[in-house]
Amino acid sequence: MQIGIVGAGAIGGSIAAALHRAGHTVELTARGENLDAIRRSGIHLTGAWGDHVADVTAHEALTVRPQLAFVTTKAQDARSAILANADVLRGLPIVVVQNGLESLDTARSALPEATWIGALALYAASYLSPGAVTITASGQTFLGADHGASDSTLTAALTLATATLAEAIPARAITNFRGAQWTKLIINQVNAMPAITGLSVQETISSPVLLPIVTASMREAVRTGFALGTRYVSLQGLSNTLLRAFSVAPITLGQGLPRLMARRMGDTPNPGSTLQSIRRGQLTEIDYLNGAVVAQAAAASRSAPINRTLVELVHEVERAGTFATPEHVATAVRR
Repeated sequence: MQIGIVGAGAIGGSIAAALHRAGHTVELTARGENLDAIRRSGIHLTGAWGDHVADVTAHEALTVRPQLAFVTTKAQDARSAILANADVLRGLPIVVVQNGLESLDTARSALPEATWIGALALYAASYLSPGAVTITASGQTFLGADHGASDSTLTAALTLATATLAEAIPARAITNFRGAQWTKLIINQVNAMPAITGLSVQETISSPVLLPIVTASMREAVRTGFALGTRYVSLQGLSNTLLRAFSVAPITLGQGLPRLMARRMGDTPNPGSTLQSIRRGQLTEIDYLNGAVVAQAAAASRSAPINRTLVELVHEVERAGTFATPEHVATAVRR
């Protein structure tokens, strides 16, 4: 099958390499050194999915109309990337693989003449050099639609996308995609602190200064979801029941949850996607992660001061180019 992938970062690159290994023809979009490296020697996939060199086609924009497409850019880049490829993508089934809560709304507003499927990648992938992607922790990819798959065209697109992706990586369709997005948003709560401090997820969670802050930001996010009537989907050991208990637990007891999440990541230091963006000198998607909690809290007539502070601290790192100490983070949160 001809596959088109818009975005060649950690997620796009890993999906491209896996689908190529499964026998599909893949064209993807890339820029700069990454584009040059992929054209020169393909995508080098290593880690938990095994090793593979994917000889794929790469351009700044798609040149061949695919049968199935994926949009895997950062959330803040999605709209412009979709519009740049609109002529090729129009009318297709397209999977948008992104963090946050706005992916499907953004995609549909940019290109309503397509059938949009949402996807959440629960594996950990690192893109730290051009043309190279490492899977540091394996996991499922979940696909779904936020309005339900009652429409026959949408159902067919979801079936095609799930079956195709499942040939290459662990993937399955789910109902209650919105609930899954919220659970993934809670999982992504561990991303802000590495971006602020330059430490791995595991290091931030092992820090006696940072762990209570991570826990408090997670609890703030979980409570916001419940205030909006969210029913969380079970992902990576987080369930609606567990998160309900976490939302009312004291901070000291609640610290067990991020510790559990860190253990599930294994021993390989996980920088998180937000820190990876910082290291590449790119703007992060923090406004769609912790920033989404702030926005959703406002919609529920609540506040999310810890998440707001973490967003501000990430933007501070983006501007200044220097990481903060744990003590600086703690002082900022107390203000």
